[in-house]
Amino acid sequence: MSEPQRNLTVDELEVVEGEQHHKVEGWVPELATQDDLRAALEEAFDYRGDVTITRKDGSRVEGYVFDRRSGATLAESVVRVIPQDGSGKVAIPYSNIAGLAFTGRDTAAGKSWEAWVRKYWEKKAAGEREIGLKPEALE
Repeated sequence: MSEPQRNLTVDELEVVEGEQHHKVEGWVPELATQDDLRAALEEAFDYRGDVTITRKDGSRVEGYVFDRRSGATLAESVVRVIPQDGSGKVAIPYSNIAGLAFTGRDTAAGKSWEAWVRKYWEKKAAGEREIGLKPEALE
């Protein structure tokens, strides 16, 4: 005999397990191989903070990675950055990258759906009214 099906409440359905993210803020990846470099730049693209890219000539660009285009070779692959200094978008071939560091604050850290739902229910339990989706200040 099978067990009877239990109906879930709306509250039980509202909170589900989310995707686990590893913390990369402050990380300086080792770029020993092409695969290491490509993987680190994929992380940089997904990161919601600034990174510092050191070029092979020693110059550095600190800013937000907004695009990357992976080609067959490192010379054909490009990462695009909006520099912190506002100097305009910069395209850097992967082949010119000597180092990468996740130097900026991760603006999305701690802002998961689960964290928002938990805060919502805490406020509701405390009797607060007109609770809604409101953006938090970045700084």
